[in-house]
Amino acid sequence: MKLDVSALRYLSGDEFRTLTAVEMGMKNHEIVPANLVDSIAKLKRGGVRKALDILLKHKLVHHENKIYDGFRLTPLGYDYLAIKALINRGAIHSIGRQVGVGKEADVFEVLGPSNEVLILKLHRLGRTSFRAVKAKRDYLKRGKHFNWLYLSRLAAAKEFAFMRALHDHAFRTPVAVDCNRHVVLMTAAPGIPLTQSQELAEPYDALREALAVVARLARHGLVHCDLNEFNLIVNDDEQLAKSRSPRLTVIDFPQMVSTSHPNARMLFERDVQSLLRFFLSPISRAGS
Repeated sequence: MKLDVSALRYLSGDEFRTLTAVEMGMKNHEIVPANLVDSIAKLKRGGVRKALDILLKHKLVHHENKIYDGFRLTPLGYDYLAIKALINRGAIHSIGRQVGVGKEADVFEVLGPSNEVLILKLHRLGRTSFRAVKAKRDYLKRGKHFNWLYLSRLAAAKEFAFMRALHDHAFRTPVAVDCNRHVVLMTAAPGIPLTQSQELAEPYDALREALAVVARLARHGLVHCDLNEFNLIVNDDEQLAKSRSPRLTVIDFPQMVSTSHPNARMLFERDVQSLLRFFLSPISRAGS
């Protein structure tokens, strides 16, 4: 999804207040009645309608009047709320290019307060079917209804917590910087995704390192559940490879489960098989 933040600087406080009111109303309504938005926002007479017109123009809310007059946030509207919060607390000051896209997230480069390059990950669990998401996420209770805001927010909070805990235990992960709603802000890992490495230097050493990560996670009671060439960043510096220094950084943690999970063994073995399949392929052996 394209992230167009061109209107962000021009939105007024009333418009953000109205956008937040729609978000609050969506805790209990799929489509938030217009009079409820007005009640939550508490703007001067006519202020909410004017703000909603501007939000509609920028595609930050969606309007429906099939059963009653109401509104809901669009994914872009939710993005604006999270990004505005991060800007307000000085965590970021500009959005750069998109560096990754998946079924459940979009990833962008951003600039931090000292002009350092950081990574902004926007979780989008509503992009796939809710049934598929609930089947993969052990923190969702069966039989309950969840909207995409809640699912994405929960995934971001879980990823932020895991990333911080793993880094505190000396795992090579990005550093968790901040989190708001469905967005996680983190440091940029040195290197490129393993899947983009054409001729991997010392591939068997890298395989041993990757399998050691799987085993170490298990000793800490965790299974990554999606550890493959897409979720490993490799710093493929030749000197680093020859010195056999650690050069893999693990990313993407919202699907991680405990080793006590009923499917933990199967998920652990799937991670191992994914790594073996990639590293033992002719392409990854080309650098050996």
